[in-house]
Amino acid sequence: MVASLVLWDIDRTLLYVGELDRRVYRDAFARVVGRPAERLPARGTGVTMPLTVRQLLRENSVPEPDVERLAERIIALLPELLADCAAEMRGEGQIMAGAVRALQAVRGTAGLIPTVLTGNLRRNAEIKLKAFELDDYLETSIGAFASDDSHRPALVALAQQRAGLMYRTEFTSANTVIIGDSLEDVRTGLQGGARVIGVASGTTSAQELATAGVDAVLDDLKDADLLLVNIAALVPGGMV
Repeated sequence: MVASLVLWDIDRTLLYVGELDRRVYRDAFARVVGRPAERLPARGTGVTMPLTVRQLLRENSVPEPDVERLAERIIALLPELLADCAAEMRGEGQIMAGAVRALQAVRGTAGLIPTVLTGNLRRNAEIKLKAFELDDYLETSIGAFASDDSHRPALVALAQQRAGLMYRTEFTSANTVIIGDSLEDVRTGLQGGARVIGVASGTTSAQELATAGVDAVLDDLKDADLLLVNIAALVPGGMV
């Protein structure tokens, strides 16, 4: 059977944690730097956590010679602080409309291998997925995370390699599709070697996703059958 790799983005594609991520950045900055951050990361950009932390430091006037050292300390602290918020995550956040049905549909379709490609650190991604009980729909062991590489396009090849070893199949741009909501998801696919289905469920509009070069655009994930049709049109393992 022909197999295809489906790489799900997490934030604002499958779930939304409200202000928790920004709160965690704020708290980590204060602990490590010793003063409050005056500027916090923009919402919904899809930029990887390590790059976001470095941007956070620079935009809050941390001297450049100190950025790398302090960034490593903050990055190490992020999973711990997010774990402390796990109990309140569902109350402050939400599962995106249609996400459960969409995950079930992909998971239940022969030939499709669902995992994640995310700007989250691995542990942060696992905490979020578990909090919303979405982890069973995804093979996270073959996913790719910002803790693997801060350059998001590089994560495509890593996920393909991990999946290839497990399934003894070669995964390329011809049988790999990303499902995500941000311009970073589009860039990741274009530069990393994957087709892209954009979902206008975040801060990026359907028109902006289309202009950026996605292969298909959905307003949301409410129509699981339409999602499968789009996957089938882009990658051979998505035949339905």
